[in-house]
Amino acid sequence: MGPMDDAALLRPESGGGLVFTVDFITPIVDSPEDFGAIAAANALSDVYAMGGEPKVALAIAGFPGEPLPLEILGRIFKGGRDKAAEADCAIVGGHTVLDPELKYGLCVLGTVDPEHSLAQNGARPGDRLVLTKPIGLGIAAQAIKAGRLSVGEIEQTVDTMKHLNRGAAAAARKAGANAATDVTGFGLLGHLHHLALAAGCGARVDAESVPVFDFARELARQRAIPGGSAKNLGYVSPHATFSPSLGEPAQLVLADAQTSGGLLIAVAPENEATLLGELEAQGTLSRAVIGQLVDGLSGSLEVKGPG
Repeated sequence: MGPMDDAALLRPESGGGLVFTVDFITPIVDSPEDFGAIAAANALSDVYAMGGEPKVALAIAGFPGEPLPLEILGRIFKGGRDKAAEADCAIVGGHTVLDPELKYGLCVLGTVDPEHSLAQNGARPGDRLVLTKPIGLGIAAQAIKAGRLSVGEIEQTVDTMKHLNRGAAAAARKAGANAATDVTGFGLLGHLHHLALAAGCGARVDAESVPVFDFARELARQRAIPGGSAKNLGYVSPHATFSPSLGEPAQLVLADAQTSGGLLIAVAPENEATLLGELEAQGTLSRAVIGQLVDGLSGSLEVKGPG
């Protein structure tokens, strides 16, 4: 496993492998059911990023009580339960504490074949990099709170975050992908940096090939960027070189902190077409080839822009 893999891979003395993770978030949308579903999809994604299948989960919640009615907590639990059921994962219990800030998430246990996991250290120089959801979700979440998105843009953002990475993981396994990670809090560039570190190589990204919400690009040009995304760019910049044509707004989009983003899959060139076909069959939101891993300084990134 790599130092920043998405979940722990356990190898019992008998039987198959297990994958284990925990994740929780604070609200980023108004609907309690949508918040619960997004938080569940976000937690389940770590299992999918390891090539596993979630089987059972425990819910984790922090609830402030007054002035929020208890009914709100029940609606959050329902959203999470329904999304976990979509993944064929049973929520069998959990724990709730009084907390001044509302939080919800899952501790998830899944199964995985240890010999065919998607752990990050399985990636190799030459692997193509394929992204299965558009980025800009962090920018979008802040814009929702600020009332800067249209109803249609809000629906697109929420639907994207609620979309399970189950199909993407299945496609990666069928295509014999070498590794994967889900694009979440560290942003696309941060998670790619970790993937390249685990693989002991560098990475090259074509910024124009990265799927991005149109409204996210415009908000970035207006400097409507979450603080976490700016911190991500500061974190990854010492390891990255950017084309002169990529200004700071474009760099910030590539570093934007995501919630329940897609999978970033590393696949050998000879299996690229198979992966893209499997992703299309699974109905993933994107199936964009955005770059490749290359021989070079471990964890280094070259980000190419237009021109």
